[in-house]
Amino acid sequence: MEIRGVEKLSFRERQVVALKEMGHSNQAIARRLGLSPATVATLYNRAKTKGYEVVLVLSGDPLNLFPGGADDGVDEPAPAPGAAPPAAAPGPAEAPGQAASTAMGQAPDA
Repeated sequence: MEIRGVEKLSFRERQVVALKEMGHSNQAIARRLGLSPATVATLYNRAKTKGYEVVLVLSGDPLNLFPGGADDGVDEPAPAPGAAPPAAAPGPAEAPGQAASTAMGQAPDA
């Protein structure tokens, strides 16, 4: 989690905002910080008037928004029945012209 505009907030406001944005109740925050629930509410409301923005930073694709991605551990979907297989890219030792002539059944130039 990243809080943009945090420089506008006091230390206590930062603590309260971080805990509130993680889903803690005013009562839980009050117990943790040694404050009253009313003080927590005041700090949170004051922080909101100063303006801040919470940005969630997620690694990879934990919400599975892009299925079939290279880093999600899921194999690529199979091609549709009757579809041509994907063309292979030329390897590092092959030039594009050689790959095309080899694919057409001709011997590559030596």
